[in-house]
Amino acid sequence: MKEKSKQCDGKHIQIVCHGRAADADVYLPDAEKYPVAVLSHGFGGGREDFAETAAFLAENGIGAVTFTFCGSGARDKSGFPTTEMTLFTEREDLLAVADYAKTLAGFDGRLFLVGGSMGGMVSAMAAESRPEDVSGLALLFPAFCIPDDWNARFLDDAGLSGTFELWGVALGKGFLLALRGLDIYKNMPRITAPVLLFHGTEDAVVPLSYSERAAKAYPHAELVTYKGEGHGFSPPTMRSVEARLLAFIKENI
Repeated sequence: MKEKSKQCDGKHIQIVCHGRAADADVYLPDAEKYPVAVLSHGFGGGREDFAETAAFLAENGIGAVTFTFCGSGARDKSGFPTTEMTLFTEREDLLAVADYAKTLAGFDGRLFLVGGSMGGMVSAMAAESRPEDVSGLALLFPAFCIPDDWNARFLDDAGLSGTFELWGVALGKGFLLALRGLDIYKNMPRITAPVLLFHGTEDAVVPLSYSERAAKAYPHAELVTYKGEGHGFSPPTMRSVEARLLAFIKENI
């Protein structure tokens, strides 16, 4: 087995955005110039969730940055309350990390956004806000269902008060209000960069139909499905995803 280089262990830093500091790990390849992938975790996750993927990319000539969204849950150390977190504060965090990635000495001008579940949704939102910055978008079971799920649960704003819990994380009403009128599919046709979608056929959290719709909405998209996989891939499937992701990045640099 190939021994990991020190660069592939990840260097811990903090990235300040809007008065809050996101914990991040930077993985640098042994190369003078390289593209960079920014990897965004799902709901309640943390920067370690994509550590293996980031190290794999760095070992193969791709810079990578993983980070923890502020207010994302127990693994976040920023002090930003979960009750103030929204998809839009997470988009701010991601864009700040992307701006940092572009300052890396070896950055060759090609930026890729990679996200899983809610991190996939936020990555898509970030790409739509800065389409000219993104060389490619790779989304693992992206949670494009979030607006539909929450808007169906809370049909009007009259009853919104206090906090709401999801998977042990307390959310504020701002999270819900930010979803009103949010249509992630509306601006997908603006994304001219290639898009790679990964989704399991047995995903009970985000139905496959959401990625199928996205594959049709993006001008240059490919959907890779994994039979029997649910929301979160098994280790063997993740190794397959990483191989496809590496090929995707190399094809678009």
